[in-house]
Amino acid sequence: METTRNGGERVRSPLLKLSDMLNRASEVALFAMMMAMILITLLQVVCRFFFDALIWSEEVVCFLLVAASLLGAAIAFKRGSHIAVTSLVLKLNPGLQKALSVFVQLIGIVFFVIVAWYGGVLTKSESFQTTPAMGISMSWIYVMYPLIGGITLVHLAAQLHETFRR
Repeated sequence: METTRNGGERVRSPLLKLSDMLNRASEVALFAMMMAMILITLLQVVCRFFFDALIWSEEVVCFLLVAASLLGAAIAFKRGSHIAVTSLVLKLNPGLQKALSVFVQLIGIVFFVIVAWYGGVLTKSESFQTTPAMGISMSWIYVMYPLIGGITLVHLAAQLHETFRR
């Protein structure tokens, strides 16, 4: 939501600008992940048929799929495109609709604080483990949880801020 200054100029909150910027970057990253999954899978099929199978391909695609799913969820939070039952909500008066919106956003914030926090704990505690095929530290894999959890938190906080500005 935008507010106006004396001159009629639209002003967006810094939190909303940050959320928009993170969402644009997330959309680009999600597209890149999807393309990488397609290309790696195609390469694996070709290599398996004509040459030797790629040992690392299934592992990379699996990790990319998890990251893409989380990032897609963050983008859906930004767009407000998660499924919802709105028929009952629309029958409420505007004050109750706003209160329910705040409640839902707060639940989302609590959930993603937990995801980000324990994702950070997991990233630290499992740093000694390596991936079976590629041999890289699992910290590089688990860092997706606090990172994408943080992105989702920014989106939810921006929505909450905008709800209160209305």
